[in-house]
Amino acid sequence: QVQLVESGGGLVQAGGSLRLSCAASGRTFSSYAMGWFRQAPGKEREFVAAISWSGNMVNSVKGRFTISRDNAKNTVDLHMNSLKPEDTAVYYCAAGRLEYGLGRQSAYSYWGQGTQVTVSS
Repeated sequence: QVQLVESGGGLVQAGGSLRLSCAASGRTFSSYAMGWFRQAPGKEREFVAAISWSGNMVNSVKGRFTISRDNAKNTVDLHMNSLKPEDTAVYYCAAGRLEYGLGRQSAYSYWGQGTQVTVSS
């Protein structure tokens, strides 16, 4: 069982930056792929970025968002720069055992409760 808790969300002006962090419980964090997804009001949840246990990264918001993990601290961060109003969403952290298909929600077994990010224009 893995429990995930996101933090770092908030209100930011367009062009600003935020760092989201996800803290995971459990002693096997390093063996999990970690992902970030987001869901805007009235829209389906969509993939943002993921990082495998070996450090391979997949990113749908290239050039602005970066994912990183610290296996010693059991955390995975999402660094968001040049934020736009369309980035406004609830951001979710997820953990899964698969090493492929990390852009799909079905690759993840555990989900956090989400953290709200609001970007004002």
